[in-house]
Amino acid sequence: MITHEQLRVLDAVVGEGTFRAAAEKLHKTQPAVSHMIKQLETAAGVTLLSRDGYRPVLTPEGRAFHRQACIVLSQMRELRNLADRLAARQEPEVALSVSATCPMAPVLAVVGAVGRAYPQTHIKLATDVLGGAADRLMRGEADIIVAPDNSAPLDEVESIPFLELDIIPVARPGYGPETDAGPIENAAMRAFVQVVVAGTGRGAYDQTRDVLPDGLRWTVTDFAAKKEILLAGMGWGGMPEHMIRAELESGTLVRLDLAGYPVRHSRLMIMRRRDRRGGLVGQALWQALAGEDRVPEKT
Repeated sequence: MITHEQLRVLDAVVGEGTFRAAAEKLHKTQPAVSHMIKQLETAAGVTLLSRDGYRPVLTPEGRAFHRQACIVLSQMRELRNLADRLAARQEPEVALSVSATCPMAPVLAVVGAVGRAYPQTHIKLATDVLGGAADRLMRGEADIIVAPDNSAPLDEVESIPFLELDIIPVARPGYGPETDAGPIENAAMRAFVQVVVAGTGRGAYDQTRDVLPDGLRWTVTDFAAKKEILLAGMGWGGMPEHMIRAELESGTLVRLDLAGYPVRHSRLMIMRRRDRRGGLVGQALWQALAGEDRVPEKT
């Protein structure tokens, strides 16, 4: 008998390219993945994967089988989501992770409205840096995240634009090399400390952004500490514009014109896993963050 789990394993091997990578994605051992593929081939009565080369490759029969398997997997996801909606109830907890670069006011407005509508549900709100939010989502520790685009595997999540912001390199006036005109080259910044915020995940979804190579570097745990160091004239670094708007206007922080670190335009997305769309409250939170005004006044 062919099982849903066997089809998931086949799709993971095809998508990841190796048994080992598929095992890591599915949180299984490599022998378990190989065994399930053999069971599937026995049940199907055909060889689905050729093992002659360095990587397993679909046989002609395997390609036809995999196409149909993808349709079945998609239908199973839809069936599971339908079952969740039909059995919708107020969950005891919904976990939301928000990128530390995101302005909190629009998020808190939504969380507050959903919290008032569903007071029996605990909304667990966390802030994460770099790949931390995606890491929580893919490990099942967050139901919804607000994170930069391309943070999580696009084939495993659905996403909706939330807002856009600028990350601006700044320092206290007088900190950095003297320059007459034009962008400051990377080499001129090596003697000056770049302050960076450490990622909060396990590293699987981290992306190195805006870090100058071969320079002095201090690492902190949050943007509040980073801002204090910048204001003290002890380093430079990128900050979300909304966090330093007052300091830029007063002149206590100034923009740096860096060749290796231009102003970065960041797009934040609302994301959730395709295979875990949540219950009643999770759906209400998703729709409210997406701008769909469907949060009831009270229940």
